[in-house]
Amino acid sequence: MSFPLFHRPGAIVFLDDEPSYLEMLAMVLPRQWNVRLYLRPQTCINDLQQEPPLWEADAWAQQQMIEQWRAGTPLIPQILRYWSTHGERFGLTRVCVFDYAMPSMDGLQALGELTDWQGGRVLLTGQADEHVAVSAFNRGLIDQFIAKQTPDISQHLITVVQRMLTQPQVRHSQIWRSALTQPQHALLQVPSVGRQLASLTSSHWVEHVVIGQPFGILGVDADGRVSWLQLESAAGLAELAELAESQGMKTSAADDIRAGRTLVDLELQQALGQSTPPRLVPAFSVGHEGTLLAALFPVELAASPPGLTGYSHWLKKRGPRSVQD
Repeated sequence: MSFPLFHRPGAIVFLDDEPSYLEMLAMVLPRQWNVRLYLRPQTCINDLQQEPPLWEADAWAQQQMIEQWRAGTPLIPQILRYWSTHGERFGLTRVCVFDYAMPSMDGLQALGELTDWQGGRVLLTGQADEHVAVSAFNRGLIDQFIAKQTPDISQHLITVVQRMLTQPQVRHSQIWRSALTQPQHALLQVPSVGRQLASLTSSHWVEHVVIGQPFGILGVDADGRVSWLQLESAAGLAELAELAESQGMKTSAADDIRAGRTLVDLELQQALGQSTPPRLVPAFSVGHEGTLLAALFPVELAASPPGLTGYSHWLKKRGPRSVQD
């Protein structure tokens, strides 16, 4: 799997006609998940059918950032404003998990109603229905099926859904790929680089965006704290050192940059329109090939819009999980 250029939390929808099963899920699913639980297929279908225009509007907002960047507006302040003003993005559903055996409408029929909805689809089946699920999977109607009699099904379900939540979304990848140069994109496609970046981003942030000018990853954690993982190719260290010297930094500092011992946040400050003293941070290698270096810089609160409160705050406002009729 390639490293996602754009990632954020999203909702997970469960549809089952057994209230006790949904109530069990409400208790055991990870607390950091935005979970919606439905008893009635039609209610669930109606809610999900409202989402495609919202997905389209969200993609348009992202595309507009790219267009404004091409016209000369730095991307980092735009992304910060997007995060602070588009809190509804967390409510868009990434994965739905439907039970197959329901009295009024089976799970495949319900999924068939979601013609324009593009999220991941999981079908829960009984032992007698497994052949139906295999056929649906082979025809591309579902992405995954899970037998309800699977040992420790709750943990298995969590593993499957978590894997689907981390998969890159095609539309987002296409939008943000256009912000990278071909050499930058090629560096991110190196398997060892992708694996290490995936580990770094998942441990630091709930949401991130990769950009190419400057080259790096802007991320925000669950509490709304923003930081910047600056990426620098080994071949670009000399140019960064020259930039540091042109801004009055000492020769010894520039030498450390050339040697790959440190990176400086001059390009981040320029993108944010800041004039504070540049910060030097120890660099580390990303991947096994030695072609990419990184350093992590906090983004000062003054640069973050006041509305950027974080995913945890948004999730808390939703209140406790409950089963919807």
